[in-house]
Amino acid sequence: MRAALYRAYGPAAESLRVEDVDAPDPGPGEVRVRMQLSGVNPTDWKSRSGATPRPIDGFQVPHHDGTGIIDAVGPGVPAARVGERVWTWLAAAGNRWGTAAEWSVLPARQAVPLPSSAAAELGASLGVPAMTAHRALFADGPIDGANVLVAGGAGAVGHYAIELAKFFGARVATTVSGPAKAELARQAGADLVVNYREAGAADRLREFAPQMDRIVELALGANLDIDLAVSGPGTHIVDYAAEAADPVLPVRRCMTANVTIRFILLYGIPAQAADAAVADISRAVAAGALTELPVTRFPLEQIAAAHDAVEAGTVGKVLVELA
Repeated sequence: MRAALYRAYGPAAESLRVEDVDAPDPGPGEVRVRMQLSGVNPTDWKSRSGATPRPIDGFQVPHHDGTGIIDAVGPGVPAARVGERVWTWLAAAGNRWGTAAEWSVLPARQAVPLPSSAAAELGASLGVPAMTAHRALFADGPIDGANVLVAGGAGAVGHYAIELAKFFGARVATTVSGPAKAELARQAGADLVVNYREAGAADRLREFAPQMDRIVELALGANLDIDLAVSGPGTHIVDYAAEAADPVLPVRRCMTANVTIRFILLYGIPAQAADAAVADISRAVAAGALTELPVTRFPLEQIAAAHDAVEAGTVGKVLVELA
């Protein structure tokens, strides 16, 4: 099969190669997926570059997310799953067979049925972003009737945080950096979209909700002033991304607000939380409540360019075509 892979960390153009390798067979509890599309996330280029290194078992096929068809199952997996259309999550976590190849092998629970009503592009865009969004929203309990602030509502995690929050009954405000991103956030269903660069951003958010119940945050240091302006007892700020420089917390202001700050990393969330995320995301997909962002496509042979595009902050989703 044709597969993108790397054997050492480094820049995309230097480390990534497309090679012919033997297609893997599924082991006990695993399925093999004939991949159609592979989704690229920031965690993929960070792992490949060595910024967040993980062990390499000879070589590593990157990417966690994708869409495809199960064509073989290992012992312990029902044969009826063969032919099932699926989306994948954390395919490359502790596994050399990520989704940037014609076939991927992964644990059966990490290949989730994708209804025929859902576009392949949507399936390949879920995984890391939607599950991260779900954990940020639900780690501290239900959100029905809650006021939710999503920082960066035009990003992939922000997009699914808006859509999942709305689907599960929350009121949602979001912050963005400009008109084009504001339109993406409105299309996702945000009740209020605020340009955080404009004067009075915090005042507009306070008019929407004097206190937020959840704040889904990607830049804690940069946004903490706005976050604390709409925080109080019962507010949970949930940070899912690291900045270039670690933030310095204004401890007295945080104490005065009685705010709770939580940090999450998808790789380490409890198994039951991951399963709950899969179940809720599947419900939302079946209901037509989740949508894909604008897509930038690359053929497998341009895998390095795909990684560079994500690293450069391309708006929307970057997908690699495999079929």
